[in-house]
Amino acid sequence: MQPYHALYQSGELLQRVKEGYRRLAACDLCPHRCGVNRIRGEQGRCRSGFKPRIASANLHRGEEPPISGSKGSGTIFFSGCTLSCVFCQNFPISQQNTGETISTLELARRMLGLQQRGAHNLNLVTPSHWLPQLLAALWLAIPQGFRLPLVWNSSGYETMDALQLLDGVVSLYLPDMKYSDDLQAKELSDAPGYTAINRLAVQEMLRQVGPLQTDDHGIATRGLIVRHLVLPQGRAGSAVTLPWIAKHLGQETHIALMSQYFPAHRAAAMCGINRGLTHQEYDAAVSALEDAGLENGWVQELDEERGSV
Repeated sequence: MQPYHALYQSGELLQRVKEGYRRLAACDLCPHRCGVNRIRGEQGRCRSGFKPRIASANLHRGEEPPISGSKGSGTIFFSGCTLSCVFCQNFPISQQNTGETISTLELARRMLGLQQRGAHNLNLVTPSHWLPQLLAALWLAIPQGFRLPLVWNSSGYETMDALQLLDGVVSLYLPDMKYSDDLQAKELSDAPGYTAINRLAVQEMLRQVGPLQTDDHGIATRGLIVRHLVLPQGRAGSAVTLPWIAKHLGQETHIALMSQYFPAHRAAAMCGINRGLTHQEYDAAVSALEDAGLENGWVQELDEERGSV
């Protein structure tokens, strides 16, 4: 039984659904705090209104090994995003809002369908701006037998009060730590105050679920995995972020150090990030990881077709 079953039985989950929808009336779910009335269909920075909008719901085998496992992760990609990353590889979904508008009841059905297909977990990708609708869909799915652990796969640009609505609901947090410098965060993702907001968020995530735990088959059951995408010219601040993780989250923290940057979307026209990584840039991030004593996680090979020699 997942922890959210106890919240359902006590009535606490329904109270959180109501609180989430209350906040949609003057939306403050993310750090932008736009204040638009999404119940009436108004849209703020995330380009999202009242009903959930998804791009896909399918089994996915390309996540970190404890998430994908042998059967795949039941992954739902949500339309819209609280960030506007100039290099976003999924910009048609995140910034052009492609997808299908559905009801919360249909979202619950999609969740149950992924469980029926044998998924190890329910992987919610870019979910932050749909938090009330997700809680409502979960509330509808539980009495129909839903039992998968929830993965909150996000940018890490989260408010503390929103995250607290997820305490006891989410089993696995999979946040990005994108930047260690607010100027870079503003220029590249239009995310004011990202660094402090992100660091508080991942600390709250760790408080809720602790370090990564797996079962006898190596499948994640609970915990935190931090993703860090290395950017050209050191613009992600890897040399600062990785030691911070070791000091404040613990050296046992699992890190996915990602090398797959390429100049998607508007980045192709921006000097300095209009190319792939060099081996020297990615090796420097790997060295920072090792120097910080972060031994758990995954280091990728640099893609020769995307990286520069």
